Formats: sequence, C-alpha cells, structure tokens
Amino acid sequence: MDKLQALRAFVVVTESGGFSSAARKLELATSSVTRAVDALEESLGTALLNRTTRQVTLSDAGKTYYARAWRILDDVAEADAAVTDRGEEPSGPLRVSVPVEFARQCISPHLGAFLLRYPKLDLDITLTDSVADLVSDRIDLAIRLGMPPPDASVISRHIGDFSRCVVASHAYLSEFGTPLEPEELSAHQSLRFSYGADQQVWTFCKNGQQCEVVVTGRLKTNNSDILREAALNGAGIALLPSWLVAADVQSGRLTRLFEDYEVNPNNTRSAVTAIYLPNQRGSRRISAFIELVTGAANLR
Repeated sequence: MDKLQALRAFVVVTESGGFSSAARKLELATSSVTRAVDALEESLGTALLNRTTRQVTLSDAGKTYYARAWRILDDVAEADAAVTDRGEEPSGPLRVSVPVEFARQCISPHLGAFLLRYPKLDLDITLTDSVADLVSDRIDLAIRLGMPPPDASVISRHIGDFSRCVVASHAYLSEFGTPLEPEELSAHQSLRFSYGADQQVWTFCKNGQQCEVVVTGRLKTNNSDILREAALNGAGIALLPSWLVAADVQSGRLTRLFEDYEVNPNNTRSAVTAIYLPNQRGSRRISAFIELVTGAANLR
C-alpha cells in the first residue's frame, strides 16, 4: 500500500462526501480509491468511514485520523513548495491573512491579474481584523496595518505607509457646523475605531507642531467600513484611511477636514507591515504578494 496515496484518497473522500466524487477529483477509477481507503482501514484495524448507499461520513476514529492526515498532506505540500519556491517563478500554496476592508478595497481588484501573472501559485486569503498567529493558524504571510511590537520569533517588514484623513458628510456639517481647527472636535460627534483604550486621542501635526485632541461620540466599532457608512449617513466625523474614503471624497459624498494637518489615532503609525516566519525568508511567493500589496495600495 502506498501510504501517502491512501491518506490522500481518504482525505479527498471525506471532503467530497463520496468515493465517486473523490475519484473524479483525483482522476482515478472509483475502484482504485475504494481499494486505497480499504487498505488504509485494514492496516489501522478500524473503520474510518461510515458507509451507506446514500452517504459517507467519518467514524469517531475517522474524525481524529482525518485531522492528522490533512495536516500530514499539508506539510508535504508545504515541504514541496519550500523547495520549488526558490526558483525563478513563485509556485505552490500561499496562505495570507489580510485586514478585511484593506483586502476588499486595495487588494481584491488586482487579484485576477496577480493570478494570471503567477499561474503556479495557489492563493488562500483569510480576511480578518484579528491578529493571526502564524504557527497555529498556519499562515505564511500576515499583512497588518500599523507597527506591531517587536517579536524575535517572526520577521516584521515595513512595506509602506498610508495616510489618514478626517471626513464628514455635507448633511452633518450643514446641521452641526464645520470645525475649522482640531480643538473644535470636542463639540462634535466623533465616530471612533476601537483601538483598545476607552479614551481616544487623535493626534494632529502641522509644520512640526503637534496637538492631541480627546474625541468622544456615541459610536465605536472595530470595523472601518461601518464608520465610513455612518459618516456617509451623517452620524458624525470619522478618522479613516485615505484608501477607504478616496472615492467618497472625490465624489463629494464626504468632505475632508483639516487638510493642512497630518492626523493619526493616538500614537498609531499609518504603516503597512508584512509578518512572516524566518523559515520563509527568500520565498518568491511571499515576495510576489508583498509586491502586489505595495503597488495595489499605492504605499509610499
């Protein structure tokens, strides 16, 4: 019995829900897939699958074995990719974690061209605003907004910066007035991103002079697009990434305030950082995706 082939047959049968569909995916005869799984079960001395005429499901032993078998096959694929990925062309699987709205606005419009350019690369993108753990989440590359704290176990590569701006709708400004200086924000509803601290400070800088303004408001969330929608609907004034609201400002749906200032929340740097493990150093797959992010987001 070819143990690796049997593992692959078992995993594909499990994920396909049947032997015939697995055989089509593996481009094998159904009888060959059946024999491979039968041989695997015989060698283990236990049934991995519950089989009926209508469906195939995992037994209790099969559930445990499937998780391990999937990881083994994944490790083999990763080992193959680690060798072939040092060639001229990026190839193999690449698992990436990217913040939700950043991925939707800046990266997704360019994915088609990216995949056409690199036909040997298999891309798996997870959208999350949470901090992904590269090891436990099996992530090859995490793109993060801001500068993460130093961590000797990973490589943190600063790949660019973006700008932020303060915006509000014409309806809000017509009703509540337009603040001309940052200090006037204390009299307005600020739409705040959840950075962790209860009291939020927006830092403004102009001609080398810095001022900090404590902002308050009835809406706080950890999703930038919710803040954008609230601003569009006249709920208050928001501090948002320029890449998120550029089209709204250009169309007049949102008005940019304090254009002479650079602004950031608290001391958060407007940086984009690539995080990956040391064993991925020199990976053509990772370099290719970082190049995509840098160009797609017009990072400076």
